[in-house]
Amino acid sequence: MEERKHLYLFYKDEEPVTSKVENMKKLAEEQGFTLVDNDADANIIASIGGDGAFLQAVRKTGFRDDCLYVGVGAEDIGFYCDFHIDDLSGMLQAMNSAQIEVRRYPTLEVTVDGHSRFFCLNECSIRSSVIKTYVMDVFIDDLYFETFRGDGMLVSTPTGSTAYNKSVNGAVLDPMLACYQVSEMASLNNNQYRTLGSSFVLSSERKLSFKISQDTSHYPIIGIDNEALSIQHCESLEFSLSTKKVKTVKLKDNSFWHKVRRSFL
Repeated sequence: MEERKHLYLFYKDEEPVTSKVENMKKLAEEQGFTLVDNDADANIIASIGGDGAFLQAVRKTGFRDDCLYVGVGAEDIGFYCDFHIDDLSGMLQAMNSAQIEVRRYPTLEVTVDGHSRFFCLNECSIRSSVIKTYVMDVFIDDLYFETFRGDGMLVSTPTGSTAYNKSVNGAVLDPMLACYQVSEMASLNNNQYRTLGSSFVLSSERKLSFKISQDTSHYPIIGIDNEALSIQHCESLEFSLSTKKVKTVKLKDNSFWHKVRRSFL
């Protein structure tokens, strides 16, 4: 942290957050940080708001792996936010007493139709924008695995396993595992259509691809974290665990499994 002193704050300019951010800016300057107006000039990027703001901060600043990301909650403490804007003294104490550490979160690389590439910190989902089942062939590496027919499919990282993935009965995965998870959304399973019917986990060495049926390929809803891509037609999606990792500043005594217990148990 000593060598990283150029700080960029990512937040919505609206009350009551704006007035609280002024206090945070004052504290940062007192501690020797230089506030920058352009995220490209920063080596620390702090999001203020919640997990959604953190996901937006990472996406809007290009999933940089040469800087540190810090999540600061404005309401509740989430999975990506270890600090709270109403407890600046606690944040300062954690910094000065070496209670913080850097953790590296894996990202998912998604390629649409062989050319458009995107990164996800939580998940990527695909489903139809109309009331109609989606049909796609699922391949693991070069192996044809199954033909899916249903509402859609969801591919998530370990850190994203507690989000949308958990709501479709996917497993919660330890972020220390180099893997990603594939989950079905309301699949049809009968004498005519058959899929695995459960989530499955792929190692970082595996490639996953969906080949979309041309009867259902128009106007899909492709979600990347908390945004939707504007795509009118999609023939294929390819997935892999990226070598790009998001480095985040976290409290040592607030692990992923502390957060799982606090959030769900």
